[in-house]
Amino acid sequence: ERYKSFLLKKEMIENEIQRVSKVVMGANKKVQTFLQEHNSTELKTASTIADLIKRPELSYEIIAELDEGRPENLDQEIIEQIDINLKYDGYIKRQQQQVDHFKKLEKRRIPEDMNYDEIHNLRKEARQKLALIKPLSIGQASRISGVSPSDISVLLVYLEGRNPR
Repeated sequence: ERYKSFLLKKEMIENEIQRVSKVVMGANKKVQTFLQEHNSTELKTASTIADLIKRPELSYEIIAELDEGRPENLDQEIIEQIDINLKYDGYIKRQQQQVDHFKKLEKRRIPEDMNYDEIHNLRKEARQKLALIKPLSIGQASRISGVSPSDISVLLVYLEGRNPR
């Protein structure tokens, strides 16, 4: 029962986010006045309801006044989750991109016989630490204290030149 309830709420949240992402508000007088009253920047062009909700001074509940197609059966928990999902969407996507990037680095192998002294642009400390620890992947190398992001970039460029994909 709880799981069914969870799935229903999840579906309602997703459906409503899809709906507000498609509903476009024009830059008409009613919308502009509403935005002024809520200390929000006026629209220069049309915008979706979702884009308005993403503004810090607005929320799903505040926008209700403009949103004529809003369902009436949404409880507070769902409304709150719609707000959270929309407001943090950009951050979540950026985090997901970072996770994907790190996964890619984890998969990028470093040859066991790598001679770090051949890589002239590596800092001396990084060269020493990499030779001592002998990481198996770029991901492991990036977590070694004393190996900077620029050292990782140099290592990636070197590996790419040595082993083009």
